[in-house]
Amino acid sequence: MREVDEPTGGGPLGARLATWRRRRGLTPDELASRTGLELDYVTELEAGRDWMDRRGRLAALAAGLRLDVADLTGQPYTPHGEDHAAVRATAFHLRRSLHRQYPGTASRTVLEDLAEQSRAAAQADGAGDECRLALALPELIEATDRAVVIASSAAEREEANRLRAQAHLLGSGLLRRLGYKDLAWVLLHRARPGTREPLPVLVEEVRLLIDLGLPEQALTRAARAEDADTGWELSVLGAVAQAMAGRRLEAEKLLATAIARAADAQESALVLAARAAVAVEFGDAAEAADHARATDQARLGGAHRSSLLITAAAAEARQGRSDQAAIHLVEADAEAPLRLRLAPFARELIVALTNRTTTQAEAIRDLAERAGLR
Repeated sequence: MREVDEPTGGGPLGARLATWRRRRGLTPDELASRTGLELDYVTELEAGRDWMDRRGRLAALAAGLRLDVADLTGQPYTPHGEDHAAVRATAFHLRRSLHRQYPGTASRTVLEDLAEQSRAAAQADGAGDECRLALALPELIEATDRAVVIASSAAEREEANRLRAQAHLLGSGLLRRLGYKDLAWVLLHRARPGTREPLPVLVEEVRLLIDLGLPEQALTRAARAEDADTGWELSVLGAVAQAMAGRRLEAEKLLATAIARAADAQESALVLAARAAVAVEFGDAAEAADHARATDQARLGGAHRSSLLITAAAAEARQGRSDQAAIHLVEADAEAPLRLRLAPFARELIVALTNRTTTQAEAIRDLAERAGLR
């Protein structure tokens, strides 16, 4: 529960950092020493003259203050606009569904219809359409839960379990992005159809641990994969976790593994986009910008394209090219509006660019307004 004097509304992270540091009785110098961060960065962040764009730094500050990462990011954010309100309401519906029981005599659901609903939800997820995904999930999860209970054959039960696992994974991912990470964890563990842990569940679990600011635990989970060739995603996520921990050589090795495991042009583009994100994590803005420019955006869905554009914006902003950074953010907003507006680092950058842009000043102010940051 948030305390009375804690900043709310999802504004700049630095304001919440200053509040929590004072509450813990620490000076900026003591916090810098405890986290291993530069004193200048801590003071500039608190004063609003710098912004947060690196997971490792965020995790270090949260750990140094004995906080969850969400205490610093301000998630889940207060709804701003009808779409955001609708998406956030999904958390209530999904929490309620956890306690629902279905009798074995429930009406039968056609598995082919469920498969089509599942494909539509997955397409919304890939496009970054959080609102369409949120509206579909409660009914889909309820229907797949019921289908497992009333399945009349082993084949039906296997297909129902597969659809149920996919629906719960989609729900867990949405809740993770919204900031309901405890509820995301519950849904994630309900996604397991039995004792065996499917690879997609493990991948989402690693993503969740990274978002919780726990890179070492993420690496431990990733190591549980039994198959020597588990695809590119776990290697990419391992590289992000290693970057959070400041281990560049290990991160580069994992990225090389991911490139080798990429099965097609789309996966290769996703790995290259990940290279850009890892470079940002290490503070190498020029390298991040180069990787972002080299990525074939046409191979990416809306969600990944929006994420890449946010990464590119962060890289441009760190190099003093604020107008170009603002252009990237506006493009990311056009691709997947709520994905952008609910991403903590994107929100940080929107605020940071408000007083730094010239030709894009009006565009970035409009974006800040739509995100509820003004």
